[in-house]
Amino acid sequence: MTATPAALQSLQFGLGAVLGLWTLLFLFRIVLTWYPQLDLERGVLRWIRVPTEPLLAPTRRWIQPIGGVDVAPVIWVGLTSLVRELLVGQQGLVTQLVRQVSSNLA
Repeated sequence: MTATPAALQSLQFGLGAVLGLWTLLFLFRIVLTWYPQLDLERGVLRWIRVPTEPLLAPTRRWIQPIGGVDVAPVIWVGLTSLVRELLVGQQGLVTQLVRQVSSNLA
């Protein structure tokens, strides 16, 4: 079974969008660490907390806050950016696969 260029391009777009959204959510969490008085359980902030907290909580146990600053969101911004670049960046694995399949069909 071979992958079609359209399916691979859909995969590339989907991965890029999901990883970009995760990066954006973690960037919001970085900003929210500056405002500890905000309740992350209410309103729109809950939409930011719910998808990110399952990754941030174990990271906080592994890497303690440095000087009172929570570095867990910074770590996850770096990790999601790295994974996005490795998979769907200009030289990413999925990008290269799309190019290879497209050139084989031409």
